[in-house]
Amino acid sequence: MILRPKSPPRLRAPTLGAAAAAPAIALPGWLRRAVPDAQSLAVKGIEDIAIAAGAAIGALDAVVRRQERWAGAWRQRLALAAAAATTKQAGRVEDEAALRDAVLLTRPGDDAGPAGRMLLAWRRLASRPTEELLTETSIAGVLDALGLARNDETAANLADELRQLAATEGTVGVLIGAFAAVERRGLPRTLGCWIADAMLAQRLGWAHAVPLLGGEGAGATGSGRPRRPLGVAATSIEVVSERAKNLLAAQARAALRVVDLSADIERRADRLTAVAPSLRARGANLVVDRLLSDDAIVASAKIAGMSDRSLRRLFDRLVELGAVRELSGRTTFRIYGI
Repeated sequence: MILRPKSPPRLRAPTLGAAAAAPAIALPGWLRRAVPDAQSLAVKGIEDIAIAAGAAIGALDAVVRRQERWAGAWRQRLALAAAAATTKQAGRVEDEAALRDAVLLTRPGDDAGPAGRMLLAWRRLASRPTEELLTETSIAGVLDALGLARNDETAANLADELRQLAATEGTVGVLIGAFAAVERRGLPRTLGCWIADAMLAQRLGWAHAVPLLGGEGAGATGSGRPRRPLGVAATSIEVVSERAKNLLAAQARAALRVVDLSADIERRADRLTAVAPSLRARGANLVVDRLLSDDAIVASAKIAGMSDRSLRRLFDRLVELGAVRELSGRTTFRIYGI
C-alpha cells in the first residue's frame, strides 16, 4: 500500500542534474576532452577510447577507495539516477521524485509498484556487498525487480556464465561479455548495465558497486538495438570493436559524471558534519548517519525512538542551517536529503 499525499502542491526541487554540474575533483581538462560524446565517437579509435576510459575509471577508483562517510548517499543518489534513466527507457513516465515517493511512501513489506521495484533493483546494486551481487539468488531477485519473469534456471545459468567470464576474460572482454550473455537470453539492456556495473566492482575489488551505465540510459550500448546480437555468431572484429567503443565511451562518460557528483555530495556532507556538533536533539547523530548513508529520509521515519514531531523539528533546523534540503517540494509527506 502506498501512502498518497492528500494535497501535493510541488515546488521546484533540486535535481541530480543540477548537483552533477558542481566542479569535479582533480579531473584534468585533457580527460574531459578525450572522452567522446555520441557525435565524436565515430571518429575516435578504440585505443584512444580505451585510454580515456581507463583514466576515467582510475579517477573514480580513487574516489571509491577513500571510503568516505558520505559514500552511501553518493551511491544511492546514483541508483536513483540510474532508475530514472532506465524507467524512461522502459517507456514509463516516473521521474526521480516519483521514484522516491514509490519507495519511501510505501509501507515495509508492501509492493512498491513497477517503478518502485526498478529503483529497488538499483539500490540493491549500490548497497549489497559486491560479492553477493551476481549470485543466483541475487540475479533472480533483479529479474523480478526489473519486471521480468523470475526464472531460477535462467538466473543459475547466467550466474555460471558470468563466473566463467570473470575468470577468463580481461576487463573489456568482461564488459562486452556481460551484455552478450544478457542479449542471448532475450533480456533487456538494463540488466546488462546492472551486471556490467557489478562485474566492474568485482574486478576492481570495491566493497560496493557504483551505478554507472544505468545512468547513461540508451546511450550505454549505442542508439537502439544492435543490428544483430553480440552472440556466438557475431564475432567479427568490426562488430566487437564497435560494441567495445560504445561501451567504453559510455563507461567513461558515466565515470566523469559520478566523480563530479561526488564533489557535490562531499561539499554537502561537509556542511552537515560541520553543524552536527551543534544539534541538541536526542538521536541527532543517528539522523546525520542516515543522511550520509542514504539518498533521502521521509520525515516520518523511525530513527532512535524519535517522535515524528521531534524529527520534523530537527529536519527544519537542518534546512535552516543549510545542511539539508527538502526534496519533495511538498508541504506534507516531506522528504529530506543532503
